[in-house]
Amino acid sequence: MAEIKYTDDHEYLRVDGDVATIGITKYAQEQLGDVVFVELPEAGKAFAKGDEAAVVESVKAAAEIYAPVSGEVVEANDALEGNPGLVNEDPEGGAWFIKLKLSDKSELDGLMDAEAYAKFVAEQG
Repeated sequence: MAEIKYTDDHEYLRVDGDVATIGITKYAQEQLGDVVFVELPEAGKAFAKGDEAAVVESVKAAAEIYAPVSGEVVEANDALEGNPGLVNEDPEGGAWFIKLKLSDKSELDGLMDAEAYAKFVAEQG
């Protein structure tokens, strides 16, 4: 069973073994509005925690997506480059951004679980 973690930047990580599938949460998508462009890194690119990993543009704003943990991209969701609107339809499912091979699993310890994230979002409103 994959473990799901959340950041205070409204990203989720679905962790399965030493690979994290990363994307933005439904809340983040709702704040952005209709996503019209996504720029993703190439497989093989390495990131340190906090590095800019992707760019999302919507009709309202452009936003950087930062690597919530350190690791190397093993796959980018190419479907988003041709159809960024998938983020509007299924942000926490099929519209994931990247899969990152974790270089330091202890970095996951500072992230929120679903319950803590729900409380965090409720406090945003």
